[in-house]
Amino acid sequence: MAKEYEIMLVFSVKESEEAAQALLQKFKDLIEKHGTLGEVDEWGRRKLAYLINDEPEGYYAVVNYSAEPEFPAELERRLKITDGVLRFLNIAK
Repeated sequence: MAKEYEIMLVFSVKESEEAAQALLQKFKDLIEKHGTLGEVDEWGRRKLAYLINDEPEGYYAVVNYSAEPEFPAELERRLKITDGVLRFLNIAK
């Protein structure tokens, strides 16, 4: 039975904003493959509260999705090993 989740993502903009958008698209495609993609709220480039990896800004996005309970752990594993992902927070609704 699918559950609803919300994930906030912060991507690096060191390369470019387009690279951050490409990473977001990669993870949206992954979510669609394993579940149902809901609302995607792209906040865009924002100043970070503190430096993360010596970067003052990040590209923010909030994604709502539903998936089987096993999928969020796999999504988090992939986020942890992907270059360009500064932070993320995944919660069950």
